[in-house]
Amino acid sequence: MPLALQERIADNGHVGATTGAPTRGEMLAAVSVAIDLGLGQPAEHMMRAAILADRLAARLGLSDEQRGAAYQTTLLMWIGCTADSQEYARWFGDDIAVRSASYLVDWSGLPFLRFLVQHVAQGRPLTERATTLAALLRDSRGNLGALMHSHCLSAALLAERLGLSRAACEAVPAAFERYDGRGLPRGLAGDAIPIAMRIAQLADTAEVHDRLGGTDAAIQMAGARRGGQFDPVIVDAFVADGAALLDIPHGSAAWAAALDCAPDRDEVLQGEALDDAVAAIGDFADLKCPFLLGHSRGVADIVGAAALAVGVPADGVTALRRAAHLHDIGRLGVSNLVWSKTGELDDDDWERVRMHPYLGGRVLSRIPGLATEAALVRVHHEHVDGSGYPAGAPGTSLGRSDRLLAAAVAYQAAREPRPYRAAFDPDEAIARLHRRVAAGHLDGEAVAAIEATTDAAARARIPRSILPAGLTPREAEILTLVAQGRSNREIAAALSLSEKTVRNHVEHTYIKIGVVNRVGASLFAIDHGFVGRTA
Repeated sequence: MPLALQERIADNGHVGATTGAPTRGEMLAAVSVAIDLGLGQPAEHMMRAAILADRLAARLGLSDEQRGAAYQTTLLMWIGCTADSQEYARWFGDDIAVRSASYLVDWSGLPFLRFLVQHVAQGRPLTERATTLAALLRDSRGNLGALMHSHCLSAALLAERLGLSRAACEAVPAAFERYDGRGLPRGLAGDAIPIAMRIAQLADTAEVHDRLGGTDAAIQMAGARRGGQFDPVIVDAFVADGAALLDIPHGSAAWAAALDCAPDRDEVLQGEALDDAVAAIGDFADLKCPFLLGHSRGVADIVGAAALAVGVPADGVTALRRAAHLHDIGRLGVSNLVWSKTGELDDDDWERVRMHPYLGGRVLSRIPGLATEAALVRVHHEHVDGSGYPAGAPGTSLGRSDRLLAAAVAYQAAREPRPYRAAFDPDEAIARLHRRVAAGHLDGEAVAAIEATTDAAARARIPRSILPAGLTPREAEILTLVAQGRSNREIAAALSLSEKTVRNHVEHTYIKIGVVNRVGASLFAIDHGFVGRTA
């Protein structure tokens, strides 16, 4: 029997009930594995670092509440990495490669300057690299500070949406600060940096150096950055017994050990609480690329309505909606250098793209309560003729729910812009799906269900007469374009306005909706249905 069928109970394509409800601790651990992908680190890096943070907090005599905050902060300290991936790619080329390499250098002084010179605009022509480097170095602290400011604000918003403790939510925005006050974006120093983040910074970096070079390398690194990047008290506690503190398991054992430390390991998520958590994770994944804003929510709306229309039982509809929110979490493992290409992808690019459903399934695979959703995620780009990816699974292994999700993803993607094409209108998007049916990629019955659902949605749609937060129609239009990653210049050109007018609209809109950056605007746009719902 094919693996896809072994992993769920099928009733003519019906997705069966999962084995139990997941806990918040498991959900956050899964998000940490997705973060590992975006950092270019092996799975369980952030979990192993969180175990180390918990041990360090205990050595420092912190309370159980403080230990919990140190654990959560370390586990998700880079939760903002999706929100700034596009900017990292703009400056450095491969956002994942530069994040991975950054662990090996102290972000200060000449070593950091050499790092910038080596990594700016990697993979681009020499003249473009020189131009980008010059632009960065004209105000390196200002340019990097702006990038990190956006990252930190985004991290705070996402941490709150994922249900982290108040102390962890307050600590996460300080990821780029330094004990010596030379960090960014606020230049916090010493005890002004929350203790949970001071512990997390050392734990995160020490785990990498220990894995690459052993305990001595981790201890040497900590000593070299003592009083600079790291709090001397925390470094001393680490160095005093580094071998024991770093005796941390790998693989599935690391997952179990991390959950043993998690302050929320017994907080079971069910019903609406679980729906909110998976929606937040989907939003987190979609922030990887501005043109994907609201993508996962749109897929969830479409596939849920289509599944109901064709008689999928209630538990199957719920699983499909949740899988739709989670289906693109594996995108974090592919550089924005690939996702943002305006031309043809080469063979290496395609190899990475084809891996993202597998990576998504892997992120979710250790959560027993999401086994059905993980199986759906793994096959959302498989084709009925066996030509899909990542496994080239035969159509006989794809149930009704698999086929519905694939069709919903295809429709939503067609209705969204991509760097290499404009968005299709509804009729064009449906025509595109029918061409894919003829080519053997999508299931005809699934596409018919999507078509009927989107037609009904278009007929039922009522124009919005009252906009939230007192927004004017023009402000709502500009907010949507900002959320999709458009620059003021691009918005001005699209709407035949001056850049100054657009800038004024953006400033007024931010004040009205209570946000200070694009990610805040993006989450507001998602929550209020400005993006992600395309009929």
